[in-house]
Amino acid sequence: MTFSYKNNYKKFLRQTYLVIAGVIIAVPFIIDASGGNRPHGSAIFNKNLADTAPAPRKDTGKPRTKPVPTPAATDTNVLSKGTDTTGEVTVDTIYVPKISKDTLDAPVTYKAKDSIILMVPDKRFYLYGTASTKYKTIELSAEKMNFDQNTGTLEATNAKDTAGKIIGRPVMNDGGQSFESDTLRYNFTSQKAKIYHTKSQYGEGYVHSEQTKREADNTIFGFKSGYTTCNLDTPHFAFRARKIKVIPDKLIISGPANIEIMGIPTPLFIPFAIFPITQGQRSGILPPQFVVNQQKGMGLENGGYYIGLGDNFDMTLRGDVYSYGSWSLTASPTYRKRYKYNGGLNLSFATTRFGDPAVKSEFSTSRDFRVMWNHSMDSKARPGVTFGASVNFGTSTFNRYNVYDYNTRVNNNIGSSINFSKAWQGKPYNLTVGLNHSQNLSTRDVSVTFPSATFTVNTIYPFQPKELVGAPKWYHKVGISYTANFQNQANFKDSAFGKKAMLDAMQTGMKHDIPISFSIPILKTITFSPAVNLSEYWYTKKVTRSWNPRKPYYGIPGKDSLGGIDTSYANGFFAAHEVSVSASLSTALYGMYTFKKTSKVKAIRHVMRPTVSASYRPDFSSSYYYKYQYSGNPTDFNRVSYFEGAIIGVPSQGTFGGINFGLDNNLEMKVFSRKDTSGNHEKKVKLLDGFGITGNYNLMGDSFKLSPFNIYARTNLFDKVNISANGTIDPYQRDARFKRIDKYVWQDGKISLGRLTNASVSLSTSFQSKDKKSKDKQQKLDSIQNGESADAAMAAQQRQLQMVRNNPGEYVDFDIPWRVDLSYSLSYVNDVRPDSGGFVSRITQYVSFNGDFSLTPKWKIGLNSGFDFTNMQIAYTNMYISRDLHCWQMSINLIPFGTFRQFSITINPKAGILRDLRINRSRQFYDL
Repeated sequence: MTFSYKNNYKKFLRQTYLVIAGVIIAVPFIIDASGGNRPHGSAIFNKNLADTAPAPRKDTGKPRTKPVPTPAATDTNVLSKGTDTTGEVTVDTIYVPKISKDTLDAPVTYKAKDSIILMVPDKRFYLYGTASTKYKTIELSAEKMNFDQNTGTLEATNAKDTAGKIIGRPVMNDGGQSFESDTLRYNFTSQKAKIYHTKSQYGEGYVHSEQTKREADNTIFGFKSGYTTCNLDTPHFAFRARKIKVIPDKLIISGPANIEIMGIPTPLFIPFAIFPITQGQRSGILPPQFVVNQQKGMGLENGGYYIGLGDNFDMTLRGDVYSYGSWSLTASPTYRKRYKYNGGLNLSFATTRFGDPAVKSEFSTSRDFRVMWNHSMDSKARPGVTFGASVNFGTSTFNRYNVYDYNTRVNNNIGSSINFSKAWQGKPYNLTVGLNHSQNLSTRDVSVTFPSATFTVNTIYPFQPKELVGAPKWYHKVGISYTANFQNQANFKDSAFGKKAMLDAMQTGMKHDIPISFSIPILKTITFSPAVNLSEYWYTKKVTRSWNPRKPYYGIPGKDSLGGIDTSYANGFFAAHEVSVSASLSTALYGMYTFKKTSKVKAIRHVMRPTVSASYRPDFSSSYYYKYQYSGNPTDFNRVSYFEGAIIGVPSQGTFGGINFGLDNNLEMKVFSRKDTSGNHEKKVKLLDGFGITGNYNLMGDSFKLSPFNIYARTNLFDKVNISANGTIDPYQRDARFKRIDKYVWQDGKISLGRLTNASVSLSTSFQSKDKKSKDKQQKLDSIQNGESADAAMAAQQRQLQMVRNNPGEYVDFDIPWRVDLSYSLSYVNDVRPDSGGFVSRITQYVSFNGDFSLTPKWKIGLNSGFDFTNMQIAYTNMYISRDLHCWQMSINLIPFGTFRQFSITINPKAGILRDLRINRSRQFYDL
């Protein structure tokens, strides 16, 4: 550290050079009279260093005592005074140096790998070999540096190695700004800099300038500059301008600019350019893209405005307009509060015009809307309370005319759910209240359930003491719980939404369940579990249907009376009851087969879990059922419930006393594995995760006592292929008219459980090559999730996902060379049709596949498609080709056939700041 002392001291300075291991480091020392040395490891640069260096005071070894007058009160140099043994006044003084006007207000630290030399007569510092200097927030690194104390200017330059290659280009970092250049001069006094042949980064963009002037307020002026988002020293493209001004953390502004590609000027000029480099929210215009649609004409899509309203709220407004009169408008506000909640709303309105307005018979208009809302609550906001929403509803034709992505167009079902739940801390109570909605876009059927409420009391043990002493008694394990389920539902066509027909279709019900159970072990391997269940049903509507022989044909007056069904409704409060008693036994059986030591298969283990239960349910339903005649023949009747179709269900009719049985199996294998480090060199392989059969036998029934068998199987082969299957087997025979008779199949000597009436099989798998940058991506994702803008990032990811769905070719991962997703489903139904004269089997099969692969590291081809084996048709298909152009990307999207066909080619920069600077050509075609 260098200090300035008063000039009334003599000057004494000696420079010592220290040579260590062949590296010359010049270290000046200031030596005072007492022999103390102060090395220059860190210095405050002062151009008057040589003039102000003080001479040390000579030490005589005697006490510094002399008669002096009493100093004035204003003399700040006097530290203390006193009287010695001779009576003379002694004054011990320390002179505080005056700081030079040009002394810096902060230290400058510097270091170099090769050498640091201070030339005192010339007042210069020289730093060689990977030199670096830090002053306040400014960090400068270069191969060579020199500092002139007379002018207060630091100059940094590069150098050439023995091969003639330039190394150690000066790099200056200041508060997030980065400058890379050939030569850099910085004045510590004025805090201004002059930089030659510089490359500086601002956010996603780079500015290349022949000369750059940096002002004290960090404002940058560039001469013969270019702005680009390409990170190469010779960029692929740039906006070339004679003058550029950079206002840090705000804007980059240029005068007239020419777009340059591969260093070649183009005839494309712009009068000026403004590039925002701000961080965080900024309101602004969202440029549209030009499209040509066969049905809607030429148009501009996705143009709009982004409104940033702070860290907790923002809104995006987008619209489409077409030459044939169609238009759409979408408002997408998002909101968030850290550690509390986050969500987003999407409101869309669209008007689509078809045909020629001059020809009324061919002209029609479709007005559609869609509402989407998602909300999630942070679990830490209110422990025990959660609230979430996922809403998606709208008109049935909105997706047909306004949505183009693959997943949305092939899905005819949409749904919504809004749920609130509360769990009382330290108590067994739980409450869930929700709204649910489902909608079929093909049939236009809508189902809305609101409110849907469930209140539960978890199992409590009333006979269990708070402090158990000794072995527990059997009655200590008696548990009781309670569940109340309230439902209010309406099923209607979408055209009846908000109308009287919707309210008329409303039905309300409530169900109470009180199960009482306990379990005790028997013989250590068997568990015995008796239970009693009480159920209560409450209804608000009673439905009665009857045959009316005088009812006109289809209700048309004047037609012959062929008869029909009359339906009457009675509103009120109706209650029904149900009681059941059951007891079950369960255990697990293990079996293992061991192979020879020479075999790679060590052993196979089989686990069986049989369950048997007996249950009894008395008939309390006689007053809830009635005889329903459905034709003019008096023998054509059924017993149906007054509450048939109720949303909370109906009590079962008749007395049931029977046995329920089931058998679940698990199959595993141990094989030899070299990867096992435990020493056993074994690896477990699951052959079947589960396969089994269930059914029941009604001891109280007068016929058809044995129920159909339900069979199932599931496995995950090699941890890659998921397979699941299930089916139903009818054990009864059929007569010559294919009517079911009370006789088992095996009674005729057949070795069979029965006839397979229905079955389904599903298979899915996914394969992909290793991601080259998976670790970097995971670290980036973790940093986003842990950062302060996690909620905002989540909302941004939702918007990004929608953009990926709309334009899959523009969002491909070139780090994964190939990827394949496959799924297959098969369903089988074998039943009797009254008009077919026998069994009719129906098989439906569908396979879907999607994936992509890289022809080269820069070319990628992708496909989303499927095949319907029932109709022998190719499903909705989307193909894309992508080309990585380093800082740009080209994508070609093709939907070759179907009711909606599209072709588009897009070339755009990768950087988000220039993403709307795109060349787009689109064609869309409809088959209405």
